[in-house]
Amino acid sequence: MRSLAFAIAYWTLSIGYGLTAAFSALIPGRNATAAVIRAYVRRMVQAMRLFAGIRIEVRGRERLPAGAFIIASKHQSWGDGFATYDQFDDLAFVTGDHLEKFPLLGTVLKKLGAIVVNNCGGREARESLKQRGADAHREGRRILIYPEGNLAKVGEKFRYRSGVWHMYRDFDMPVVPLASNLGLFWPQEEYRKHPGVATLEFLDPIPTGLGKEEFLARLEEAVESKTAELIAEARGGPVVPNVRVLAPDEARRAKAAAATA
Repeated sequence: MRSLAFAIAYWTLSIGYGLTAAFSALIPGRNATAAVIRAYVRRMVQAMRLFAGIRIEVRGRERLPAGAFIIASKHQSWGDGFATYDQFDDLAFVTGDHLEKFPLLGTVLKKLGAIVVNNCGGREARESLKQRGADAHREGRRILIYPEGNLAKVGEKFRYRSGVWHMYRDFDMPVVPLASNLGLFWPQEEYRKHPGVATLEFLDPIPTGLGKEEFLARLEEAVESKTAELIAEARGGPVVPNVRVLAPDEARRAKAAAATA
């Protein structure tokens, strides 16, 4: 019943606020649309608590640096974006271009200043990150990115992609790793929800100036080790390291290569 109640609330809120945001996007400036989305996120987090029984606990806010920075987060749940966005008044976020396929959503994303990149990656995605990220950087906004580029199952991880390092280098901004165990309670995009206390933890910022390999290794170690600890804490069991698996695009390429071998 909890999952059904939340599903009803989810779609009611999404459709209602989505239409409101689309109309507000016609107003000059981004303030009106941003206010609608902030209200939508707050209501969604409330719905998670009231209907799905999922309460969000946030740790490590005292570690957040002053000014603009990049948040590089674990991504196990469709609820991650709501839970993280709710912690800030104004947050730019990196998302795949698949969201632009939904009617009117592309206009809302543009008005919000979202950083929309090609899901296939490559040079085009890097250029989009650079150009749209530069806009957010000039405005002094925090930027949220999921460096794995995909929703991972609990206990799994994908290769950390280099887009976050390019932003880190180009904008000379510190990166704050963010660990989460929300996937235990709202797994990926699944209908069924599990009540409990989900934890988001901001970790020590990674200072600027590191090379690509050192930076990505340090980021992955921080996010994945703390995520595994948070999962073990919620389960009341031992810490089990997350296992690397192929991302969907990597699996397709591997399958195609095997077929032509």
